[in-house]
Amino acid sequence: MNPADARSLTDGDLETREENLRLLLGRAADGDADAAQALRTLVRDYPAYHRSLYSRALNHVAVFGDDTLREPLLSALADTRYNCQAWAAMGCAALGVREAVPGLVAMLDHPQQMAREQAVIALGALGDESAVAPLIPLLGDPITGMRERAAEALAIIGGDAALAALWDEFEHRRYYRIGYIASALSQFAPDILPRLIEAATSADPDQRYWAAVALGSTGDDRAVPTLERLMAQDRGSTVFDGMVSVAAKKGLRTLRRIQAAIAARSEPSDS
Repeated sequence: MNPADARSLTDGDLETREENLRLLLGRAADGDADAAQALRTLVRDYPAYHRSLYSRALNHVAVFGDDTLREPLLSALADTRYNCQAWAAMGCAALGVREAVPGLVAMLDHPQQMAREQAVIALGALGDESAVAPLIPLLGDPITGMRERAAEALAIIGGDAALAALWDEFEHRRYYRIGYIASALSQFAPDILPRLIEAATSADPDQRYWAAVALGSTGDDRAVPTLERLMAQDRGSTVFDGMVSVAAKKGLRTLRRIQAAIAARSEPSDS
């Protein structure tokens, strides 16, 4: 490692060091080994560096990170004095540090919302089924963003327990607007399709509304007849004045967009 690269993150005022960090990140992205090593040193020896530099570097850890950062990230994840646990969680997620799961679960009770949110995101990214049970209570969190992140994480992790928790929230709605639950359920397609199609016949217009949203998000042609029926025939409205027919129309558009995107990805490139 070039000693000048290391000094550039410790010498001078903070603004200068932040600019030097930006330059190192650019060089590392271009394949500069010395720059990448300087950035890994920052993460490994994090207490010696300003928190601003650490957090900014961890936002781009995929550019320079490797397995040598596993232990330093685990240390930072538990370091309440350094107070960069949210960014350590990001790093663990980006580098697939599965040993971080217990520490991330412990962070679900963190006093800082950002730390809690990043812990949820990281648990989803790491995909460990042991995180499902601790994540389920967050579906009832008073903060909308936490509920959304928890639903996303459960959908990514998958499995019967995650699906059961999401479906329970879909059926018994503690909150009026549960688009995040509908979106999460759509990730269980195709197996979830028969249940959603059945829900679209419910006497409850709110359930039909969210079933339409979820069906559209599956991108599955088997949802089309149900969405077309709801769009043409259903005049129900929700407790928040949403129209089932409108949800079905939007769901059909979403379904077609998803299919078009999949088709575009499958086409050979010009090159």
